[in-house]
Amino acid sequence: MTPKNAAQLKAAVATLSWGASFVATKIALRECAPLTIIWIRFLLGLPVLFLLAAFSERERLRKEGFTLARLRSALPERREWLPLAVLGFLGVPFHHLLQSTGLRTAQAATSAWIVSTIPVFIAILGWLFLKERFGKRGVLGLLLAATGVLAVVTKGHPERLLLLQDLGAGDFLVLLSAVNWAVFSVASRKFLGSSGPEKSTFWVMALGWLQTSLLFVFSEHVLEPAALSGVAWTSLLFLGIFCTGLAYAFWYDALRTLPASRVGVFLYLNPLSATAVAAVFLGEVLTGATLAGVAAIFCGVWCVNSR
Repeated sequence: MTPKNAAQLKAAVATLSWGASFVATKIALRECAPLTIIWIRFLLGLPVLFLLAAFSERERLRKEGFTLARLRSALPERREWLPLAVLGFLGVPFHHLLQSTGLRTAQAATSAWIVSTIPVFIAILGWLFLKERFGKRGVLGLLLAATGVLAVVTKGHPERLLLLQDLGAGDFLVLLSAVNWAVFSVASRKFLGSSGPEKSTFWVMALGWLQTSLLFVFSEHVLEPAALSGVAWTSLLFLGIFCTGLAYAFWYDALRTLPASRVGVFLYLNPLSATAVAAVFLGEVLTGATLAGVAAIFCGVWCVNSR
């Protein structure tokens, strides 16, 4: 398997697991607050990321020889701490608080369809900051996807945006998290020019989890983990091991190999797994207006990312 094909496979696996994460988060939200979910999720995911980073460093040290200087190189350089901390904030507490809070009222499947617009935002930011191509077809795709988002968020009644009725605050929070994730991905792609994916992923998530911990330990939810049921812990284990540890590592590795817009297109798979899992575990259904919006989003994402 070529490095390009391996990166494509990793991007696909990451986005499929993130699609299912909407349902797992909805299940966990029945028993605990969004902040508790984020804190436990990344606490469980960090050991996986650490093992992946340690394995990568071990292979490098085995080839280059073990010295104290090379061992210290596993730590970020002084100039890297600030961008790592900013990426940690965007990728962990800010992104997931927006998403988890939004999922309190938004349907899991609908949220995944909204998140499928991320490739459009990534393509725009990649064109602006990474000089990636974005032509007339991209503009058409952007308009199509924006129309689709409008149909999904307003459930076929765009006049609600003017009447300020039934806006679905949860849906808009999820949409804001989608924009934030595009910013996070493009910024990560730029930062990876000087850092390896395994080490960068671990430190970004570790610093993001530490920032989340500052919020969690002083919150009213600090005792919630002790009262969680087995079902909630099963959802959290899935979120931590697969949707955080493995998925984030795969996503960063794909960003190192492929242009940001090419990686973003795999988020097109995200709603497929979310819809399938939500139908099985939550009994959610899609309305006609939502399906029409979904079709527009699909067409828009395809136009933006196809060549």
